[in-house]
Amino acid sequence: MVRQPQPEDRFSFGLWTVGWTGADPFGIASRPALDPWEYAEKLAEIGAWGITFHDNDVFAFDADEATKQDRLGRLKAAADASGLTIEMVTTNTFSHPVFKDGGLTSNDRSVRRFGLRKVLGAVDIAAEMGATTFVMWGGREGAEYDGSKDLYSALDRYKEGLDTVASYIKDKGYDLRIALEPKPNEPRGDIFLPTVGHALALIAELEHGDIVGVNPETGHEQMANLNYTHQLAQALWSDKLFHIDLNGQRGLKYDQDLVFGHGDLLSAFFTVDLLENGFVGRPDAPRFVGPKHFDYKPSRTEHLTGVWESAKACMSTYLLLAEKAKQFRADQRVTEALEYSGVTSLATPTLDAGESLADFLATDDGFDPEKAAERDYGFVRLNQLALEHLIG
Repeated sequence: MVRQPQPEDRFSFGLWTVGWTGADPFGIASRPALDPWEYAEKLAEIGAWGITFHDNDVFAFDADEATKQDRLGRLKAAADASGLTIEMVTTNTFSHPVFKDGGLTSNDRSVRRFGLRKVLGAVDIAAEMGATTFVMWGGREGAEYDGSKDLYSALDRYKEGLDTVASYIKDKGYDLRIALEPKPNEPRGDIFLPTVGHALALIAELEHGDIVGVNPETGHEQMANLNYTHQLAQALWSDKLFHIDLNGQRGLKYDQDLVFGHGDLLSAFFTVDLLENGFVGRPDAPRFVGPKHFDYKPSRTEHLTGVWESAKACMSTYLLLAEKAKQFRADQRVTEALEYSGVTSLATPTLDAGESLADFLATDDGFDPEKAAERDYGFVRLNQLALEHLIG
């Protein structure tokens, strides 16, 4: 039987996840909306450690300053009373039609200036709430038509916007890091920075890229037919994995936002294995120590009872996979299979210590490619052992 989640598990949920009322392009809401602080209190009750939110999850787009402060204060009070951490805040630059061509990359300069002010206002909110991460998802930064954008200038404006926000954080002395959230499509036909690799490439060009990293989401990477665990690994290798979004996705569909593990279960297993156990044979490699954040949506078929059951399912699935991943790593058969497959030898540098390129080229290792081609790597057995631990 799976244990109950504990604060040390650091599970967190976006208010927009449990707060999704089921409205979609084809139908109206299928359940009522609660106030933000009601969701927070219930999440604490079922074992969550933290919460996250967009600015407009808490107050309306056109709310006056007094209303904003009142509603933010009520949410913070509820979180504090429930022992919840507000670990991440983000901003909504995608719902209002003013952002239909983007916030930071719109062809309309006045929209870009408005969008940048909105983002900076949300940064202030993040700092006031005690968050340590500010996620930026460019949901409307993109295009449907190839001729609709000067793409060189769009990347310039994206860079300008990110550097402005990062500079503001530094100038204010806020304890915040920015995490970019890639997604290939939906709601735009093609979203700028569609994958982790694209985001890392842009970060490398920033003036203030030292406080900018990534927030990969399971479904977003799998929508691009990519391996989510590989994306986490490259972000860790680059020391840029600042935050994560966990959910479920089944192939090249729309963004399903299923409960974590309710999509590609074997992929979810190896994701948890990496997060909990680190890289095989590399105890010195970076580890992810941030919150396990769930960015999913309770199915439209569920009412309020099903909302909380789905949130509990996210945490339970993670805990079940974590225990199975621990057993997988401790299995002597797995240890032997890793050795047989050469997985653990990959950490050995290809060149000898101090070996010059000239020495390398002058050396004959006596290598026989025909003999080496006969090697059996045993990857199928290794994967089968993982499957046995997963379903056995």
